Amino acid sequence: MDMSDTEASKDLLGRTYEYCIAQFASYEGVKGGEFYTPASVVKTIVNILKPSEGKRVYDPCCGSGGMFVQSVKFIQEHAGNRSNISVFGQEANADTWKMAKMNMAIRGIDVNFGDHPEDTFFNDLHSTQKFDFIMANPPFNLSNWGLALLQNDPRWGLGLPPAGNANYAWIEHMIYHLAPNGKIGLVLANGALSTQTSGEGEIRRKIIEAGLIEGIVAMSTQLFYSVTIPVTLWFITRGKKQTGKTLFIDARNMGHMVDRKHRDFSEEDIARLADTFTAFQKGTLEDVKGFCAVATTNQIAAQDYILTPGRYVGIEEKPEDDEPFADKMNRLTTELGGMFAKSHELEEEIKKNLAGIGFKI
Repeated sequence: MDMSDTEASKDLLGRTYEYCIAQFASYEGVKGGEFYTPASVVKTIVNILKPSEGKRVYDPCCGSGGMFVQSVKFIQEHAGNRSNISVFGQEANADTWKMAKMNMAIRGIDVNFGDHPEDTFFNDLHSTQKFDFIMANPPFNLSNWGLALLQNDPRWGLGLPPAGNANYAWIEHMIYHLAPNGKIGLVLANGALSTQTSGEGEIRRKIIEAGLIEGIVAMSTQLFYSVTIPVTLWFITRGKKQTGKTLFIDARNMGHMVDRKHRDFSEEDIARLADTFTAFQKGTLEDVKGFCAVATTNQIAAQDYILTPGRYVGIEEKPEDDEPFADKMNRLTTELGGMFAKSHELEEEIKKNLAGIGFKI
């Protein structure tokens, strides 16, 4: 096979490598979640954020680099120059860092991952940088992440995150690195939507009151190889178009099972979510009961600053059944009687066929 330095050969080799990473993540189970985010989740984030050329993209816990691959693909598919993007990342695990470097090299993506793997909290390799697009799938509910040695860090401008859970430390780290008009898309366990533990509720209130939360998407279960718990996508934006408003989407019933353990989103599912965000940003979105709703900051405050989408989108309305009860029962019993009669006919036919070959019941 000719693997000369062409875009087609890079893409073929890159897709092969990506497939191998996905298969390895599936095999590894829980450990696989440390370096691989399912492609449909990454595509959803990228298609909602819509990274563009000439911008700076960052992932503070980049795993094998899937966010960057999909960002470059998105730019290329929308008639942009795939080379005109600055990519920055960081990864603490040495083996995963090597996987990411290899993934970028195969794709021909120029990146700054630092010269070695490094813990983002203890040694922020891009501490002075601001980014236009930040995308991440940080470790869920990471405990003992090192707050004792980071008490006075400038990243905690919205409040000191708790020592026992790094979820809000990741959020504050990303907000700290966000450029004016920059956008964040990240994956978090659902607990972060409503927790009041150790000041987390107060940090969430400050983020909401600062007008940073653009949208929250509740995702289906079984999307990840590592966990079966439900997760949520957070979209945080500086200078969002719909000031004082937040979009909530309940996508828990979306997707399809690819096997007994894993769910996936189709291209149509991803397009529906991205189009919903676009309509919201344009101010043309209408609420859909059970799927999406736009809430004001005051409405969120009335819910104690809890961001669970179900509180805002409600339950899908079912078509009203206006058939009178007596008519329905008559119809159903008639249908049931017909089924019984057909059953008896089949029973007699089977007995007749068995008798014809010497077996009587």
